[in-house]
Amino acid sequence: MSGDANHPHDSAAEAVSAAAVDQSSDQSSEVGAEGPILEAIPDPGSEVDGASEGGAVSGSREGQLEAELTALRSEYESLRSQSMRIAADFDNFRKRQSREQQDQRLQITCSTLTEILPVVDNFERARQQLEPQHEEAQGLHRSYQGLYKQLVDVFKQLGVSPMRVEGEPFDPSLHEAVMREPSDEYPEDVVIAELQRGYHLDGRVLRHALVKVSMGPGPSAAAASSEGD
Repeated sequence: MSGDANHPHDSAAEAVSAAAVDQSSDQSSEVGAEGPILEAIPDPGSEVDGASEGGAVSGSREGQLEAELTALRSEYESLRSQSMRIAADFDNFRKRQSREQQDQRLQITCSTLTEILPVVDNFERARQQLEPQHEEAQGLHRSYQGLYKQLVDVFKQLGVSPMRVEGEPFDPSLHEAVMREPSDEYPEDVVIAELQRGYHLDGRVLRHALVKVSMGPGPSAAAASSEGD
């Protein structure tokens, strides 16, 4: 009886002890579970430091990119200015070459035509002297006139035109005075006669005209005029 009476007490003690052991094991498991969770949570201070370092790196990168962009813009403007200068120089060179070629062609044309002009002068003199009387001579004269006309047409096509100087004021840029004589018909410094025809080439003097220039009324005419007054 006494052993049976003590048995319930022992069972209760064992139950209490087992419950205490279970509770302690639960607590230890909870503590063990919390340990990795707390370790996984980042430190707020470390996040701030990382953000500040990332901002510094980002700012440095932006500054570097801006510097590179500024350098590229400066290089672009320099190359652009250089290309514009080269294009302008080339255009000026092309225009200068074109002018020089035109001047060279004009000089060659003038030189060639100047050599031909004496032939034209001879045609002019022969035309003035020929007075065909017979039919054969008239046929020859017509052939001569056709040849002369052909030569004049070629000159016109090349831009050559004769000067008309008689009765015009004397102009040293167009005329070359060979003689001066008194004239009652023309006032002073007016062309009386053309001794050799002058020619233009596209507005440029190909050959100056040889002319006779008036000196105005002579002494006798001037005296007679004074006596009449």
